[in-house]
Amino acid sequence: MLYKKIVLLTAITVLLSATASFSQFGAGKDIVRMSSYLALNKVYSGTGVKLAAKLSIEKGWHINSNKPHDETLIATKFTIDSSSAFTLNNIVYPEPQDIKLSFSEEPLSVWEGTVYIGGILNASKSLKPGSYPLIVNLEYQSCNNISCMPPITIHDTLSVNVADNSAAVSEINQDIFRNINFASLSQSAVSGGNENSITSTLEHSGFILSLLFVFIGGLALNLTPCVYPLIPITVGFFGGQSEGNTKKLFFMGLFFVLGMALTYSVVGVVTALSGAVFGSLLQNTFVIIFISLIFVVLSLSMFGVYEINLPSSIVTKAGGAKSGFYGAFFMGLTMGIVAAPCIGPFVLGLVTYVAAKADPYYGFMMFFFLALGLGFPYLLLAVFSGKIKKLPRAGEWMEAVKHIFGFILLGMALYFLLPLLPESMAGYVLPIFMIITAVYIVFIDKYANKIKGFRIFKIAFSTVLVAVAVYVLIPSQKNSIDWKPYNQAAVPVNVQGSKGTIIDFYADWCIPCKELDAKTFTDPKVITAAKDFRTYKADMTKSLSPDVESLRNKFDIIGVPTVLILNSRGQEVKRITGFVDADQFYKLLESID
Repeated sequence: MLYKKIVLLTAITVLLSATASFSQFGAGKDIVRMSSYLALNKVYSGTGVKLAAKLSIEKGWHINSNKPHDETLIATKFTIDSSSAFTLNNIVYPEPQDIKLSFSEEPLSVWEGTVYIGGILNASKSLKPGSYPLIVNLEYQSCNNISCMPPITIHDTLSVNVADNSAAVSEINQDIFRNINFASLSQSAVSGGNENSITSTLEHSGFILSLLFVFIGGLALNLTPCVYPLIPITVGFFGGQSEGNTKKLFFMGLFFVLGMALTYSVVGVVTALSGAVFGSLLQNTFVIIFISLIFVVLSLSMFGVYEINLPSSIVTKAGGAKSGFYGAFFMGLTMGIVAAPCIGPFVLGLVTYVAAKADPYYGFMMFFFLALGLGFPYLLLAVFSGKIKKLPRAGEWMEAVKHIFGFILLGMALYFLLPLLPESMAGYVLPIFMIITAVYIVFIDKYANKIKGFRIFKIAFSTVLVAVAVYVLIPSQKNSIDWKPYNQAAVPVNVQGSKGTIIDFYADWCIPCKELDAKTFTDPKVITAAKDFRTYKADMTKSLSPDVESLRNKFDIIGVPTVLILNSRGQEVKRITGFVDADQFYKLLESID
């Protein structure tokens, strides 16, 4: 009897406390105050801008996080009015804290005090310049230590200024956005498709500062996987082209960088003005054959078949340089195309910006300096590679080194020919070539065999080649996401019973696409998370074909790899450009409601 009285008394106390709370705070309406902000004073149609909300929670109260531990509690949701011409993606919620309350057996995931929520607000392409109202919503449930309020939704209204592409934009409210961890998103998501971040930087920078900005961006591109093949190629070419003359090596490296800059800038401007997929030249049969032939011709110089000589007048001005300048320049031209698929988020934004400017001179200069930044480390690498001639006891062993470099160039020629070969044999070409190269180096190439240390190096190098070739030839049973070929008719708009749809846009010539397949899509936790989605692969290899052109226009694909994540209603909620590791991709999939 006493126990029943205690329970009844407790229930009455909680009820009275809750009633007082409802009365004091208007059923929870005044417990949270929300103010919303934009990161830019203007936004262009078809682009994105960071949106933030500052939440001030009444002392002694808390609200549930976006992922409360108790399923009976209401999760906080940050949204915008669905009838507007804007969409809200990539929402970044603050880190919650776990607290233990008197009425809960387990700790609750909550926010207290002042917290900030962010997201990417995307403006519709159809918006015309002008001012548009935006209603920002916050649905939440608030609690104190003894009771919880019913769920409630509060609102705030922003005015979004949509400008034409000629208007300058500037950053605002940076003190607010410093409190939000947008680093958890991919770079593509943070900039809302990349255009705004780069556009705003270039728009309020002078011409000289803009050139410096893109030069630094070009330097950063050397961290992307597409340019890795340029390292052995550069070493292979310059390592055997000089007698160690520093001035000659510098001029050769300069010709190499200028050739790269010329091709990269021309390809970039044509791409920006035409809207074609960046790097699509690499699906053209004639371009592929031309590139491969250049590698073959350059490799022949490593085997002593020929030596390129400049006219004597240029030789004299260059300080006595005798060979390799034409080769260095044409090789640089080739490398511009080789690097093209590695556009990355930075260059996607620059492509869009140059297209909006529609100024060929400005676009050429932007991409020229971008390519100078990309090629600058190879100027240093050229000097270093050529100086290998100055190593002690240069002689027969150097000829053997040149032969190794020649095989590297031949291997690159075969690599670029792979898309033209039947699938049944493409996987065997490079491994067999590596085995043949190893056999030649050890048993046929007799140069420097009397030098014990170098002979050991040749055997070790050849052993590694054979080991890698055998590993590649062994059939792999590695699991991956269960992809299906993309077919517009096969992809439903409304996906019932799943979180949504993942579409991976790839091309055979795209190295980061292959890196995604090998490292990200094969991760066990990614495979598990992807089972909640419909998964499709869209082949963009033949990017000049009508089918691929239609895909590019339908989904606004500027470069590959691009991975789109659509929600269950067929709306795009995430766009990934370039390589992301398994952990990043898993977090993105898990964030989809």
